[in-house]
Amino acid sequence: MNTHVVIMAGGIGSRLWPLSTPETPKQFIDILGVGQSLLQLTVERFLPVCPPDRFWVVTSEKYVDIVRQQLPAVPDDQILAEPEARNTAPCIAYASWKISRKDPDANIVVTPADALVLKTFAFTETIRKALTFTEVYGGIVTVGIAPTRPETGYGYIHAAEAVQGRVVKVSEFWEKPDLATAEAYLADGHYFWNAGIFVWKVSTIVEELRAHAPQIAGVMDRLAPSFFTEGEAAALKELFPTCEKVSIDYAVMEKSGSIHVIAADLGWSDLGSWGSIKTHVQPDADGNAVIGGDVRLFGCKDCFVHTAGEKTVVVEGLDGYIVAESAGRLLVCRLSEEQRIKEFSSEKN
Repeated sequence: MNTHVVIMAGGIGSRLWPLSTPETPKQFIDILGVGQSLLQLTVERFLPVCPPDRFWVVTSEKYVDIVRQQLPAVPDDQILAEPEARNTAPCIAYASWKISRKDPDANIVVTPADALVLKTFAFTETIRKALTFTEVYGGIVTVGIAPTRPETGYGYIHAAEAVQGRVVKVSEFWEKPDLATAEAYLADGHYFWNAGIFVWKVSTIVEELRAHAPQIAGVMDRLAPSFFTEGEAAALKELFPTCEKVSIDYAVMEKSGSIHVIAADLGWSDLGSWGSIKTHVQPDADGNAVIGGDVRLFGCKDCFVHTAGEKTVVVEGLDGYIVAESAGRLLVCRLSEEQRIKEFSSEKN
């Protein structure tokens, strides 16, 4: 099986300020204090299904050096540098057109760079089943995460005949629901979180993009003659920014008639907020969670303290707060207000 893995690593992770910044976003950071960045953990997770020389990383041109440093086994010409962010459909199209030039029979997994998966054996088995399905039957397989709570921050996949570990046809995609709807989804048992992980033959996704996103496909066709030549960077700089700025969900997934899902309990989290990271850290008796060096808590309850430096941090009397420090920046914010961190950290303030 000609498996390739495409890692989307261009985001800026603004909800995890001050640790994640546009200069060094969350995918390149050891957020959990385990000695590896989220990008490195992503690669490690896929090594059982794909060798390092068939990994592709799509990122911003300003992060290419970080990717090279963190992933020395990935070939240089498979680190794809976007001159500007155009959302996930152009990102995936660029990688797919390049892979098809090298390996027209490729079977591809596309994944974000910044998620956490705790149940790695189950993850490997799930990906292998999805790859086998697309190799034999074609179509598109998404990975659906069995929900553990009525989460309003994720998109959902509905599959009326869903059975965990089996590939079945998707009924519908749903955007982020309100709480009452999320509770109904959880009770129904046939709704799954959309993890943004996709499996398909390269020929399938090229065909789907031609059908449903012809503008983007046209740009890729114009760009393709420059692939793997010295002129690629210049052509990319000229043409890539002309792509329609659209997500793969909207461009293809909501329009295609060939979408399937394989649902699984993978211990998955997108680590998209301080609150989501807190759930993966063992709390003390008062519900406080700490990542970092010398952190001293007095009279605190349900707080999360994350320190990137080796300083002493003392916190007294806080209930339900985030305290995060990195590179001379400090955040003190109620956990209940963490959705406003992007607003708080904006340069306009």
